[in-house]
Amino acid sequence: MYIKDINVPYVKIDTPQMIEVDRLMIDDYGIELIQMMENAGRCLAIVAREDFLDSDPQGKRVCILAGTGGNGGGAMVCARRLSAWGAKVTIFVTASEEKMTPVALHQYKILKRMGVELGKVDELDKEQSYDLIIDGVIGYSVKGDPYGTARDMIDWANAQSTKVLSLDTPSGLDLTTGHLHYPTVRANGTLVLAMPKHGLFFKRVKT
Repeated sequence: MYIKDINVPYVKIDTPQMIEVDRLMIDDYGIELIQMMENAGRCLAIVAREDFLDSDPQGKRVCILAGTGGNGGGAMVCARRLSAWGAKVTIFVTASEEKMTPVALHQYKILKRMGVELGKVDELDKEQSYDLIIDGVIGYSVKGDPYGTARDMIDWANAQSTKVLSLDTPSGLDLTTGHLHYPTVRANGTLVLAMPKHGLFFKRVKT
């Protein structure tokens, strides 16, 4: 589901309920995490292509910001798909390989074998332009204000004029309460996984 309008009439769930949805998928239905990640990344790539890259990713520059868990793994799948469609993808990950979860590491190694450009986080501030930024830094497991490399990535994304597409949640947003941790990605669109979450529907007044 791609949330373009916060007034859509969908049933909403909170973070504990989403955790239970994921558990049911794996434990009760036998749908492996890597399958869910592949589906999430494929759908994210389609939204990126159709709604943010004018249906033609060929030659477009896309920056992927990825964490080391499931949200980052989905963003890595998206990176692979967009690269295969001709986009010039650069991916930045919040930590080294030894700190990645097994499924995220699996996706990362695929990107390495494909020759997708793997950027160094300290190079983010270099002068370069992108047609789209994909946010897969932090998913629904956010607890408190982002820090370290994740915070640096979010601050960088918010400082760009480029549009940002987030996976499941803008990184830093509490999906149960709607609380904006500092910092939180200011996304132009969010691809919601499974069902929309309460935190996405809080209206905020710009100051």
